[in-house]
Amino acid sequence: MALTLCDVGPRDGLQNETEVLEPAVRADLVNRLAAAGLPRVEAVSFVRDDRVPQMARAEEVVGGIERRDGTEYSGLVLNEQGYERFAAAGLDRVNVTLGATESFNQRNGNASLHEAVARVERILAEASVPATVTISVAFGCPFEGRVDPGRVAELAGRFEGTEVVLADTIGVAVPHEVRELFTRTGAAGFHGHNTRNTGYANALAALEAGASLLDSSVGGLGGCPYAPRATGNIATEDLAYLLGREGIETGVDLDALIATSTWLEGVLGRRLEGQLYRAGTWPAT
Repeated sequence: MALTLCDVGPRDGLQNETEVLEPAVRADLVNRLAAAGLPRVEAVSFVRDDRVPQMARAEEVVGGIERRDGTEYSGLVLNEQGYERFAAAGLDRVNVTLGATESFNQRNGNASLHEAVARVERILAEASVPATVTISVAFGCPFEGRVDPGRVAELAGRFEGTEVVLADTIGVAVPHEVRELFTRTGAAGFHGHNTRNTGYANALAALEAGASLLDSSVGGLGGCPYAPRATGNIATEDLAYLLGREGIETGVDLDALIATSTWLEGVLGRRLEGQLYRAGTWPAT
């Protein structure tokens, strides 16, 4: 099975932290993840500093990245202004995101659903690097509740030919819902949160239904500032351990990932949500 793990910790992981880390520290995190063998790292988001201060000075983070062969570095954008900054920074892949509901787009991107779709289409038309479209709240919205799978399928179909990721932004999905939606849409990737402890089962369900990309976050960090009670992502090291024991090759160095989470625990001054970095691998190495 060809599988890409994308660590979104430097972006989705840190954006929900109360502490704002300096760009040099955030670049160090990106470099540690790349050194652990992650094939893709979402390094930054190009959003307004006043709205998400944890992502401020993204260009300085990019400037501190030590590019490694075998790692693709991506950046997230919400609109054309963000894309202009992305293009100037020179990352490898652009991740353009929109919500599956009207309310979430208004809260997260200050746009209607129609406007958000149009923005994405304009950015894709302009992009000169590989692109990903992430559809947030694809399984449930904090403001509108359950999301019609038909609406998500229709949105995903608008971006045929582009890598599409379905995001369980508030961690409400269960495996049969994930399998059904991936089978229906043919989406490439799953972005799962472990808010209700279903994230890892959902990741396996996405793979069973044909997904080839899984987002995760070192240490299980993460959440969305505009989605109430949207807690942490699937932890990258926990997911890699699960996949490895299932016989699915990830190419990542578990010991290096564990060391990165241990380092990050010290940086943030608190215990992280992931479990493997505390329990260790088994059998012990």
